Amino acid sequence: MKSSLFINEPLWLENRQGLGLRHKLSNNVQSWVFESGSLTQRLRNFYGAGVGVKIMFQQWRPPFLSERRLLRLPEHKYSLTREVLLHINGRPLILARTIIPETTIKAAKSNLSRLGNRPLGEIIFSYPKLERIAMDVTLINLPTWSSLAKLEAGISSPIWGRRTVYAIAHKQMLVSEFFLPEILRDI
Repeated sequence: MKSSLFINEPLWLENRQGLGLRHKLSNNVQSWVFESGSLTQRLRNFYGAGVGVKIMFQQWRPPFLSERRLLRLPEHKYSLTREVLLHINGRPLILARTIIPETTIKAAKSNLSRLGNRPLGEIIFSYPKLERIAMDVTLINLPTWSSLAKLEAGISSPIWGRRTVYAIAHKQMLVSEFFLPEILRDI
């Protein structure tokens, strides 16, 4: 199993000038997709310290093909794959999938492999030289989601998401975040 969230790999649109992608997104979706700061901090600013993380999947696995290509990883190279649900008092807010190659974990002094129930954003945005390299956007339809994701996150309609390549000490990782209806209504 490569994912607890997806039956198939999502299709992504590269966020480039001239594609007119922003015009296809509602204002509340744009607000989240193009957020430049920590989503964890934004959630805490709105909901308070009660924002929780439920780990749905965390294992060393080969990433999806497009993830490997984006991170320039060899075909059979394993990376730490972490999928979580961010919630407030059980209300689902964001699903996230993170691909962390071993070289990135070493560069981050292993902090990324021992997150436990702490949000990733709490850690990576504490690095003074965190770089944002690239971002893609997707709209994921129901057949792509796993039964577990639909159940845990209450998914009953297409969900917008983004994936961002970050670098810590020039070592890359991929963070994909999917914005659930609850968050789009609240904030």
